[in-house]
Amino acid sequence: MDLWLEWARGPLFRIAIAFLILGLVRHVAIAVFEIAWAVRRAGDKNIPYRKLARATLAWLVPAGKLGHRPLYGLTTLAFHVSIVIVPLFLGGHIALWARATDLAWPAIPNLLADVLTVIATAAAVLLVIERIAARGPQMLSRFSDYAFPLLIAVVFGSGFLAMHPALSPVAFRPALLVHALGANLILIFIPFSKLSHVILMPLTHLISEVAWHFPPHAGSEVGLALGKENEPV
Repeated sequence: MDLWLEWARGPLFRIAIAFLILGLVRHVAIAVFEIAWAVRRAGDKNIPYRKLARATLAWLVPAGKLGHRPLYGLTTLAFHVSIVIVPLFLGGHIALWARATDLAWPAIPNLLADVLTVIATAAAVLLVIERIAARGPQMLSRFSDYAFPLLIAVVFGSGFLAMHPALSPVAFRPALLVHALGANLILIFIPFSKLSHVILMPLTHLISEVAWHFPPHAGSEVGLALGKENEPV
């Protein structure tokens, strides 16, 4: 068991970090290239960058949208805040990052980490329940929309049990191994799943705006391609 733990917290963690960083860098590079290419070809090059920045901030902190489906909005907000803060600012995680990358930063108090861990676990389960109960999201959901929140719940739940062995029905080492393996799996899959929006979300509004700045004569070229040239729209 100790050998498996050392492997999961050492070599496997470094591999997972490499997959995460390289995958996200690839996403950003492709997005930036496509944006630059679209802006260069656009007929209207006037991009409202300040407006897009405000819209992005409003999307990142969606306080104004909590009136619509408030339970879902609060759950989503709590979920995202918790799963960002705990992995990055828990003392034990920072020690792992320091061992793998020689980087370190201040940690949050353990009590706050415990509270956020419980919130993340409960919110992940609630998001799955709400997705199942709501007909619209249910029809559009894929397997990963259920699997990833549940995997995150397992990772946070096992981490909490490992931190509090006196409260755990599972021994410390198995709980820690489940936590480490699950966390590494999430890191590896982030660039290949919807979780990649962790890095792409700030670019979403810009991509959408640029997409509507068609190049000159785009309308006639589309009509020609569809065989509808010279016909009224």
